[in-house]
Formats: sequence, C-alpha cells, structure tokens
Amino acid sequence: MPDGMLILAAVIAALTAMWVALVVVLWVQQRRVGNRVDWREIARLVPDVIRLVKRLAADPDVPRATRWWLIGLLCYLLLPFDLIPDFLPVIGFADDAIAIMIALRYAVHHAGEEAIARHWPGTPQGLDSVLGLAGVL
Repeated sequence: MPDGMLILAAVIAALTAMWVALVVVLWVQQRRVGNRVDWREIARLVPDVIRLVKRLAADPDVPRATRWWLIGLLCYLLLPFDLIPDFLPVIGFADDAIAIMIALRYAVHHAGEEAIARHWPGTPQGLDSVLGLAGVL
C-alpha cells in the first residue's frame, strides 16, 4: 500500500475513533444528568450566544486569549456541518452545547460574569441558562 493511502487510512480511522468517543461521552453525559438538561432548549439559545460571542470578541476589555477562544467558538458554531449531525435526537444538539459550555466557562473565568451579563442580548432567563450551562450558577 502506498504511503499516501496509509496516511489517509490512519487519518480516517483517527477521525472515526474521535467521533465515536464523542458520541459515547455525550450519551454518558445525557444518562448521567437525566432529564434535567434540555439540549433542545439549550440549542435554541444559539443565536443569542452567537451575538454574545461576537460582542465579547469585539470588546477590548476582554483579555485577548479569551477573545481568540470565543472567535474559535464562533467559527465552530457557524460551520455548516457538526461533529454530530443535528438531526440525531438529543445528542445532535449536544456537541454545540458542549462547545458553548467550554468556551463560555473559559470566558466567565477570564473576562468575568459582568462582561457576559453586559453583552447578553437575550432574556434574563436565557442568561441564567447560559450561565448555568457554563457552570456559574
């Protein structure tokens, strides 16, 4: 087998293994929290979160590393494809929610909860949901 084909097969195998691992982690997480997390409701927050991320990334008071992290999140959310397709029940939206959770948790710890609240474009209940998702509340 030529080296190029071997490398391509290894890359495909690695991507498949990562995708399967993510599916397993999301499934275990959903089982662990039970019905307390409504992934569809969290996914409905995505437009407000995108506006929040854009505002935070443009704010010069937010640390530069945090802004880069948020730009990465924005790019991931705007991609036309996901690691787990959204048409799959429950876990389809979970990858977006997990990416949001990780980036917002980082943003809250480095920019502060006040910056999140100042730039939040949605309802107070939505802000509470996002802060809860980020592990603040």
